[in-house]
Amino acid sequence: MSDTVSSPLYAAIDLGSNSFHMLVVRHIEGSVQTMAKIKRKVRLANGLDQNNYLSQEAMQRGWDCLSLFAERLQDIPAGNIRIVGTAALRSATNVDVFVKKANQILGHPVDIISGEEEAATIYKGVAHTSGGLGHRLVVDIGGASTELIIGREFEAKALVSLSMGCVTWLDNYFHDRQLTHTNFENAILAAKATLSPILERYTELGWDVCVGASGTVQALQEIMLAQGMDEIITLAKLKRLQKQAMMASHLEELEIEGLTLERALVFPSGLSILIAIFESLHIDSMTLAGGALREGLVYEMIGEMRQSNIRQRTITSVQQRYQVDRQYGAQVAQVAKQLLEQCGHQDWIPEAQAEFLLQSAAELHEIGLSIDFKKGGQHGAYLLQNLDLPGFTLAQKHFLAELVRRYRDQLSSLPEQHALSGQSCKRLLRLLRLSVLLTHRRSAHLQPEFELQAEGDQLTLKMDAQWLQHNPLTQAELEIEANRQSDIGWPLTLSSL
Repeated sequence: MSDTVSSPLYAAIDLGSNSFHMLVVRHIEGSVQTMAKIKRKVRLANGLDQNNYLSQEAMQRGWDCLSLFAERLQDIPAGNIRIVGTAALRSATNVDVFVKKANQILGHPVDIISGEEEAATIYKGVAHTSGGLGHRLVVDIGGASTELIIGREFEAKALVSLSMGCVTWLDNYFHDRQLTHTNFENAILAAKATLSPILERYTELGWDVCVGASGTVQALQEIMLAQGMDEIITLAKLKRLQKQAMMASHLEELEIEGLTLERALVFPSGLSILIAIFESLHIDSMTLAGGALREGLVYEMIGEMRQSNIRQRTITSVQQRYQVDRQYGAQVAQVAKQLLEQCGHQDWIPEAQAEFLLQSAAELHEIGLSIDFKKGGQHGAYLLQNLDLPGFTLAQKHFLAELVRRYRDQLSSLPEQHALSGQSCKRLLRLLRLSVLLTHRRSAHLQPEFELQAEGDQLTLKMDAQWLQHNPLTQAELEIEANRQSDIGWPLTLSSL
């Protein structure tokens, strides 16, 4: 490869029990940019007999897939490639036969990693790509194993790999392809029995947020969004989807709005395992992680990416890519924070994540100017909605996009949001718009003294009358803004300090 220094490519290949995945990324300007994601259903776990002997047919499916992957590896430096095998290959008694030929096909060694190493790498992938304060519980349901990890920031406190997965549970508990209450109950009870040895330790450690890093969780989120629900997974929603699944008598007849044909076969078994995890660990809610095993492998190879503040790294990278004025973004963020504090942050907007979402919107609000000024807010919303933003959930991305869409000029109410309460979303938008107006001279030395008072939704902005007299444009814009907010039922009054 000719330019491995300025824009190196990295590849991570995960030889999973259900699917083989290849992730190709480019490390550029402090961020990881996805270049390709290739996935093939191989179902290695289906090829294991009762003695864990991997069938010739299953191995051939795997080798055929690796022949496709090998083409993409030719242009990537050997030191930037990592290939790992997981549960099915760990348990296969004839794994050496598969690995020998796999090494020849790929031209690079396959590393069969332990369950503990798999769990640790999954956690690194989650830590580098997902937000969340405090301790997090990570759940990854694979084809033949399920990993559960508790950690904080980049350090795993507890990790385990359990011998249950959506392919093995399909074979064991839905082998007759019947979606009966009995089959579901047996699958759930078996998963609970598998979980029982870790319950005491995990419950004692505890966690603040729970994230799922598997195809099962991604499929669930896609179904919920397709059916008009938000992205937060709860036990009630899992039970609702179980009832929907049981409306089909046979697995081949399973049709749920939002469920792809690709995931349908292993969906009931994955759902059963997740229900067992929710009930056994008394999980309130779960969101989808931004990455898992493959991302963990990539970040392990890119040593300089080991930073604690994932969100700030993401914001800085986006600012660089889209030539956003970072100094001005920081000024707007500082004013927004000051306004929030003056309103009585904890009482006025109680959610802990509100401040960083306001700061993020302030730092990125001009991203759309890289395309066009006239529709800057609209372009910025599109970019934020569609960019990969490690550290932000899907709901948070959507909220940031809608804030940025409305940061200036005409004002409209926000659509339904799931990142914060509707009231908090509205209040953050008001603060962002005021922050942009108060800083329009783009210098902290030239911005006015101000004081914002809040009584519910009634805002009173106090400013020095003499300053306003010398800055008539700002005064006119603030008066227009007061009218705009008041016209849609958000009263804003201007007065003198």
